[in-house]
Amino acid sequence: MTEIKPRWNIAPSFIVDDVVDTANFYRDKLGFRYERFWGEPPCFTMVNRSGITIMLSQFEKTGLMRPNSAADPEGSAWDAYIWVDDADALYAEFKGKGVKITREICDQPYHCRDFDIQDCNGYVLCFGS
Repeated sequence: MTEIKPRWNIAPSFIVDDVVDTANFYRDKLGFRYERFWGEPPCFTMVNRSGITIMLSQFEKTGLMRPNSAADPEGSAWDAYIWVDDADALYAEFKGKGVKITREICDQPYHCRDFDIQDCNGYVLCFGS
């Protein structure tokens, strides 16, 4: 009998000032997809790419978002670290789309090759392989 191994996933949840604009940024610049928005006016969606899901929430009161980088002005705090198959290819894709690269791709002492980008809300995502 084959043992079924549990599969774990995580979906970071980002509070944003405009869920539609943010979802479109993730679609147009970062290659994510979304299927729908919830709420009227829209206040929630989930963007997906290659098995990664990021939840985006908008509240009536704006100005609630606070990326980790706001607490760390030196820029070493990520809001999410995303493991990918080929960081170099993704880096080239994002550069070609004009995504704001906040740290160039490089080899790290923790045996990953990674780079940082900043989304349209100031959230910092690190992509590494």
